[in-house]
Amino acid sequence: MEQTTNLKMPFIMPSQAQKHVTHNEALLALDALVQLGILDRHLSTPPATPAEGDRYIVAAAATGAWVGKSGQVAAWQDGAWSFHLPVKGWLAWLADEQRILAHDGGNWVDAAALGVNPVGLVGVNATADNTNRLAVRSPAVLFDNQGAGHQVKINKAAAGDNASLLFQTGYSGRAEFGLAGDDDWHVKVSSDGGGWTEALKVSRVDGRVLLPASLALTDQNQVVARRHVRDLLTADRTYFVRSDGADGNGGLANSAAGAFKTIQKALDTVADLDMAGFTVTIRIGDGTYSTAVRVPPAVGQAGTSALVIAGNGGSPGNVVIAAAGANAIGVAAGGRCLVRDLEVRTTGAGFGLNADGGSLEFANVSFGGCADGHVSSGNHGTVRAVGNYAVTGAAPVHWSARAGGIIDAALRTVALSTTPAFATAFASCSGGDISCGGMSFTGAATGPRYAVARNGVIDTGSGGASYLPGDAAGSSATGGQYV
Repeated sequence: MEQTTNLKMPFIMPSQAQKHVTHNEALLALDALVQLGILDRHLSTPPATPAEGDRYIVAAAATGAWVGKSGQVAAWQDGAWSFHLPVKGWLAWLADEQRILAHDGGNWVDAAALGVNPVGLVGVNATADNTNRLAVRSPAVLFDNQGAGHQVKINKAAAGDNASLLFQTGYSGRAEFGLAGDDDWHVKVSSDGGGWTEALKVSRVDGRVLLPASLALTDQNQVVARRHVRDLLTADRTYFVRSDGADGNGGLANSAAGAFKTIQKALDTVADLDMAGFTVTIRIGDGTYSTAVRVPPAVGQAGTSALVIAGNGGSPGNVVIAAAGANAIGVAAGGRCLVRDLEVRTTGAGFGLNADGGSLEFANVSFGGCADGHVSSGNHGTVRAVGNYAVTGAAPVHWSARAGGIIDAALRTVALSTTPAFATAFASCSGGDISCGGMSFTGAATGPRYAVARNGVIDTGSGGASYLPGDAAGSSATGGQYV
């Protein structure tokens, strides 16, 4: 054997003359091939002015001094080209392409194409370790598609393990989302990396979204959720209304900074609740409230629960609802409430209390002057006096029951002052029903005592023709009955 197997460097033979020539040839081969750096691999013709030590991989169809040397390493040394036939496993750094080539026994190929899979640790501008086996320090990371879509997959071994993304500040956790400890989807946050709060959970079974740490639905910051979810009461609740309040308040404190300004705002707030069988009281501070009140239906108002509109129990005249051109308090179909301890008045048009398909109870109410009447019930609505009350102002009628409406004031005491006048009648009933037996009236009134028609019934419990207040006889027509 006269040369080495891989680099083909000549051996110095025994008794060889000019041994230095052979030795120098070996050194030149080492200089050309060790730490092999290639300038280009696409030239088939030698460069015109190569520099000492330049090395190339000869391209196919070589010409000139490179004829027949395609695929070999050509090195410019001592003013001439030397050629080295590569063998499988040689590595070369390709300067113009910034990549490492490897010889696979037949061709030069990109070393990465030969595979580094699997590799234990990979660090990109960062140091990987046994926990973070892929570490990247970069302003951004791009995972691009290759022709269509793209998925990033995080797999875990068992349901009790984690498959999540963790967001950190100073290497301390602040937010995490994913499959954290089970197969539901979780979103968690932390202020210190130690204590964690679960903000959102999506059930893997039915997709229900739970907000374990959400704000109470009464919180004004929860307004978006409140559009879709009713606040379910777990106890009785009181809202406050004051003339110095504001409708932007929460209504739950009896102060200028806590109370509502209008009764209607309080009622609209109740309409957004689920009363769940509990009682809600709207407590009104002293003052005059000049906006008509409409009571909408309330959800969950069942059994003995009630919606109560309450004024000043000791001085009901201190809380006045004075409406112009509308009912002072009207209850819509499906609505139900108790009104007590206040005074009602209307001008232009409107009744003091009106149940048009709804249900209204009242006690300790003072009726001032009203344009259309004091108490009205129609369209199968119901008005019931559940306590004694007073009349201080005139109206065309005191009671008006029509179109299946019912008014029940039986067994109550009514105190009349200032001798109010009732131009139509104290009790007017047309196709409705007024039950008023066993009542006591103090004071006096002027006008017809009653007017009943269209199969309406006024039941006085056999009180007689002069039972009701007034100074003129009553009248019956078209099937109306006064009994």
